[in-house]
Amino acid sequence: MGDKSGREDNRPPYGKTLNRFPEEDIKMFTCKQCIVIRQDLKLSKGKLAVQVAHAAVSASEKADSRIYSKWKAEGQKKVVLKVPAERDLYELREIARAQNLPTALIQDAGLTEIKPGTVTALGIGPATNEDIERITGSLKLL
Repeated sequence: MGDKSGREDNRPPYGKTLNRFPEEDIKMFTCKQCIVIRQDLKLSKGKLAVQVAHAAVSASEKADSRIYSKWKAEGQKKVVLKVPAERDLYELREIARAQNLPTALIQDAGLTEIKPGTVTALGIGPATNEDIERITGSLKLL
């Protein structure tokens, strides 16, 4: 039965969440994907979201089928990180490629905010957490 707010007794109060992933369950994530965004472009939130989506989908399409299946079964963990400039994306891509990880460098079509062909994002993985961390472990979250 609900209280005065109309909330069911078994639901958390507004603004609070239930711990859906107990600590022991977090250990099940062995694979992830990383999307890296340029900070110098100052993209709108909407444009940034689209570039992240393009990078995530494009990189995942290049993944090893076994890693992809494991990553998908684990819930498709993703992390979005930032770098200062375009050259950083190219450097990260080369490091990831040297380790045979799937990558996707995203160039915008230039229909709205930025010039056509502008490199906006890099998708890396899915791959093992260790492989991703070796490349992106020093980067900051977006």
